[in-house]
Amino acid sequence: MRMKVNVQTPNFAAKTNLLEFVEKRLSKLEQFYDRIIFADVFLKVQKTSEKQNKSVEILLSIPGGDLIVKKEGKTFEEGTDECVQSLERQLKKRKQKERAFF
Repeated sequence: MRMKVNVQTPNFAAKTNLLEFVEKRLSKLEQFYDRIIFADVFLKVQKTSEKQNKSVEILLSIPGGDLIVKKEGKTFEEGTDECVQSLERQLKKRKQKERAFF
C-alpha cells in the first residue's frame, strides 16, 4: 500500500517538479518502515532577510504516534532532504523498538 502524501503550500503555488521531488523523497521512507499511513508536508516561505528562508515541515502518521520534523534551508529541496534524513533515523529507531517487543 502506498502512503498518501499531502503537500500544502500556503502563500505560493508549488511547481509540479517540486511536488514530485517531495513525493519521491518521502516514498523512500517506506523502505525503512512499511506502515506509514500518510505524510502531511507544509512548505512555507519565511518572511526574513535570511537566505535560509524556506521552511519544510513534515508530519508522518504511523501507528503508535506521529513523527514531526521541521527544517529550514535555502531551498525546499534542501529542507526536504534534511527532513527525510531525520525521519529515516526516527523510523529505524521505531522499528528497532518494535522488534524488541515481539
